[in-house]
Amino acid sequence: RIIVFKLDIFTRDMANSAGLQFVSSYAFEAMQKVDVARLAALSDPELRLLLPCLVRMALCAPADQSQSWAQDKKLILRLLSGVEAVNSIVALLSVDFHALEQDARKEQQLRHKAGGSNGESILVSQLQHGLTLEFEHSDPLRRLRLTLSELLAIMNKVVDSNGEFFLKSSELFESPVYLDEVADVLCILQAELPSLLPIVDVAEALLHVRNGDWFLCLLVANVPDSFNEVCRGLIKNGERQDEESVGGRRRTEALRQLCQMNPSQALNIRAMVVEECHLPGLGVALTLDYRPDTADEAVSPLVSYVSGLLLGTNSKVRTWFSMFIRNGQQRKRESSSVLWQMRRQLLLELVAILPRSRSTHVPNDGNMEEEVSSGYSGLREEHVVKASALLRLYCALMGIAGLRPTDEEAEQLLQLMTSRPPATPAGVRFVSLSFCKLLAFPTLVSTPEQEQLMVMWLSWMIKEEEYFESAAGVSASFGEMLLLVAMYFHSNQLSSIIELVCSTLGMKIAIKPSSLSKMKTIFTQEIFTEQVVTAHAVRVAVTNNLSANITGFLPIHCIYQLLRSRSFTKHKVSIKDWIYRQLCETNTPIHTQLIPLIDVYINSILTPASKANPEATNQPITEQEILNVFQSSQGEGSRGGRQRYSITTQLLILYYILSYEENLLASTKQLALMQRKPKSYSAALMDQIPIKYLVTQAQGLQQELGGLHSALLRLLATNYPHLCLVEDWVCEEEVTGTLPLLRRMMLPSNTCRYTQSQLHQAFLKLPSSSPRLMRILEHLTLLSPGDLIPYAEALTASMALLLEPAVPRRILQTLNKLWMGLNTVMPRRLWVMTVNALQPSAKLLRQQQYTQNDLMVDPLIVLRCDQRVYRCPPLMDIVLHMLNGYLLASKAYLHCHLKETADFDRQSQTVSNLGVPGQPDTPEVTREELKNALLSAQDSAAVQILLEVCLPTSEEQQARGGVEDAEPEGGLLSDLREVQCLICCLLHQMFIADPNIAKLVHFQGYPQALLPLTVAGIPSIHICLDFIPELLAQPQLEKQIFAIQLLSYLCTQYALPKSLSVARLAISVMGTLLTVLTRAKRFSFFMPILPCLVAFCQAFPPLYDEVAGLLVQVGQVCASDVATKARDVDPLIARLQYLKEKPQGAVAPGGGSSKLTLPQRTAEEHGGADPDVQLCYCVEATFMDIISATLHGL
Repeated sequence: RIIVFKLDIFTRDMANSAGLQFVSSYAFEAMQKVDVARLAALSDPELRLLLPCLVRMALCAPADQSQSWAQDKKLILRLLSGVEAVNSIVALLSVDFHALEQDARKEQQLRHKAGGSNGESILVSQLQHGLTLEFEHSDPLRRLRLTLSELLAIMNKVVDSNGEFFLKSSELFESPVYLDEVADVLCILQAELPSLLPIVDVAEALLHVRNGDWFLCLLVANVPDSFNEVCRGLIKNGERQDEESVGGRRRTEALRQLCQMNPSQALNIRAMVVEECHLPGLGVALTLDYRPDTADEAVSPLVSYVSGLLLGTNSKVRTWFSMFIRNGQQRKRESSSVLWQMRRQLLLELVAILPRSRSTHVPNDGNMEEEVSSGYSGLREEHVVKASALLRLYCALMGIAGLRPTDEEAEQLLQLMTSRPPATPAGVRFVSLSFCKLLAFPTLVSTPEQEQLMVMWLSWMIKEEEYFESAAGVSASFGEMLLLVAMYFHSNQLSSIIELVCSTLGMKIAIKPSSLSKMKTIFTQEIFTEQVVTAHAVRVAVTNNLSANITGFLPIHCIYQLLRSRSFTKHKVSIKDWIYRQLCETNTPIHTQLIPLIDVYINSILTPASKANPEATNQPITEQEILNVFQSSQGEGSRGGRQRYSITTQLLILYYILSYEENLLASTKQLALMQRKPKSYSAALMDQIPIKYLVTQAQGLQQELGGLHSALLRLLATNYPHLCLVEDWVCEEEVTGTLPLLRRMMLPSNTCRYTQSQLHQAFLKLPSSSPRLMRILEHLTLLSPGDLIPYAEALTASMALLLEPAVPRRILQTLNKLWMGLNTVMPRRLWVMTVNALQPSAKLLRQQQYTQNDLMVDPLIVLRCDQRVYRCPPLMDIVLHMLNGYLLASKAYLHCHLKETADFDRQSQTVSNLGVPGQPDTPEVTREELKNALLSAQDSAAVQILLEVCLPTSEEQQARGGVEDAEPEGGLLSDLREVQCLICCLLHQMFIADPNIAKLVHFQGYPQALLPLTVAGIPSIHICLDFIPELLAQPQLEKQIFAIQLLSYLCTQYALPKSLSVARLAISVMGTLLTVLTRAKRFSFFMPILPCLVAFCQAFPPLYDEVAGLLVQVGQVCASDVATKARDVDPLIARLQYLKEKPQGAVAPGGGSSKLTLPQRTAEEHGGADPDVQLCYCVEATFMDIISATLHGL
């Protein structure tokens, strides 16, 4: 009852306000601009409302002292001279406002102390009569006091109400006789006492009295600059849902009146509403009132505004407005409700654009009766965009805001959705939206007649799809969406249909899968059977120049879904040609569906649709079709009118081949069980595809290729590791970086261009043609790697000519640089040409040409080159690069070979062994172990060959004069030294990549003369400390000797705690072996390793005692063996003991000459001496070396 009573009060109040004269927009604009001419044109009633401001303007001293304002002021005075009410306003302005303000503040303090009760008043003494009579009989000052007292009382009550709305009954603001006078007083009070009466607080208080909106408009009209401030304050203090309360409705109506007074600010006020998320009804009301100067024929302001709220990115605004819709539906239908006004307007707009044969009359407040006509007239072209916007808006209202359409709205919506638009891009969009709305809200179709109407419309869609696509000139038509939905229905992927609908509509709608059951029945049984879908999909034309710029649902989406559901193989429809044509019609930026399409196509080739029918698979793309794509890229396809394929097509075909081969290897076990062996692409085909060149091109197009570049890198790293060498990536930066680019930019366009034959002739005439050859090579360095490809054959074929003497080093280095540049675009072909060009002359005479497959099977072919290469560092660098690549390629090749043959061989072996006893099946681990053993042998052989290359040849030793440790001619800047550095770098990389290679090589051993080089030149050789204990435990003396010699160099190079512990172990092993070795083995063991003890002591002085003890022990053992001989060895043992106890006495104080008087023996005597005696003297010499090294270090 209370709610009904309040609503009745609000209705009567609004009716009373409606009879009052409000300030017109014309008058308000004149006040804003102080346009005196327009003010003079106002009628007397309109001018009466603005008198407070005009009188103050005429009487107060102006800040503007210009002549023009003086003239305007005269006109205003002339305008006011004939108005009687001006005198009362002048009287109001004549009072002492300062005293009035002081009294008002005292009264506020009294009210505050009294708790807000209306007790004693300072402003107004005891009233003899009613407030209205007192106002009538009072002088101007008392009128001001009466009005101020009443206004302050209302403002205080507003503050104390805590946001709860109330309506204050006040004679002063309700009497129609004195409204104008009260308004004058109110305006003067606010203007003269702005600190006491802030205009926003006054506006808030006026909402709580009758005629408050009228007073508020007058107040703002007389202070036009405060318009935005008042509106923002009212909105900020407003309710979140304005139609829920009387206060909200009064506030909305007041703001609506303000905006009618100042329509130019209506949209700004509406923006404030959305910003604060208050008063949603006001935003809709302002939109309904808004009349733009230039009407947009496409979309109405109401559709734009509501769509922006519900479909915008601000979730807070969306929730706020959705609550307004939901709450508004719970109340009964009222003509005064803003929500129902909005729905009425939207329905009128919808009916206005319906084809005339489908809508026969304008809707009224009752139920509409529709004349369903069998004849169709199309939707007019100028209405299509508006119809699409209306459809999306109703989808948002129903799906997001929860709007429940009336029968009238549902009927008209269905009529609009099933109308037939013209064949334009906008028409295609409209049909797609209509179709998705049908799927999202199937409850719109409730009667059999409506269902028949929908089926007829869907049949029309299928029939007209091709015409729409050709006539509209769009690649993404609604036919693909129909196919896609049909496929989803057949595979029962209802969640995918919901995602498709939400994606097309551009909004997230909660759709229950159970609501799609009726549509599923219609699609799968009446319109699209699975066989019809499959047969139709193959006939759909591919999308020309398919790229990510083409949005919407395309044939590729349909084919992808059919491939996933295996419909093509189930109904024996070949899809290979369609996929190949589509891959050939691609462009950048790459479409996101292409890579998933290739993946699912590969899966359909390798995996049968069912185990019962293992042959039910798709056909792979043929090798000839693949070759056509890549031959055209090299210019071979330009003859005959065939156009060049795009880089996108080539990269996609490359991805297809690599992914196909990888999946084929991964599926070998399953294929073997099904006795299927799909054909693999030949090595000859792979050799003709410029893999590295394409990947390099893709690197520069990463943004446009999406995830294709990273997918290609993953496949390369797995299947072609030799194309992913780290040093290649580093080299590419040097070739494709900023500096090379700048050098190429400085290359003049009219520069001399050399041919391949000129380059070849310059090579043949070496060394006389060195200057000309250098000019040609320097010119080639300015070209990009891609432009160097035509010169590759001439460069590699002439490499052997550079091995002749007197060839300048600069030519060799420039050739190396060009070769590395070519290596970034055509590595595999370049490697084969280079290996064949560097063969020894004997092999060249036999014309033995190696192939890519030969080199992957046996990478050591690379090292069977001309021996002169081993002393030509620029060419040796190339050989080592190729060797590293082919070792990696061989690993990948053997891995693939094992995977290809293992499962089929095992399957066939199992079949052949059935029923044959004593035929054990070869375990799989044996094949893997054999492969690993082969790879290890291959790697270790390469390392051993390279180490052997590091040894000086007999000619180089003769050049040194036969001295082993002498420096070569030219010091360290020799070809041998440079080659040794290159080899050590490669070995370092190999040891890091696989530490087992280092272990295997050192267990095999190599010449002791190379140990200083390997330990100093291979940083990663310190890992040998991990397995030296294991090497010492080997039974072969040669391995133990090599281990101790290696350890001595490692201790000197890496004086680490770990080295110390291993050295202690080695000394312990030597002491143990001393007790068990025979005389002959003792001599052969200790003679080479005793010098190593010097290195141990030099690296770790704490080992001196252990080494000295070992040396004395060796001497004692040897002495005991020769005790029966006529040799005096006892003095020698005594000297050794003395050296152990007092090593300082062995050296003279002057610095280094020995005090020991050893018997002077000739070399012949030492050579012919007994082995034990030789060992004794070697022990003594070791002692002296240790002492000398120690004292020299000090």
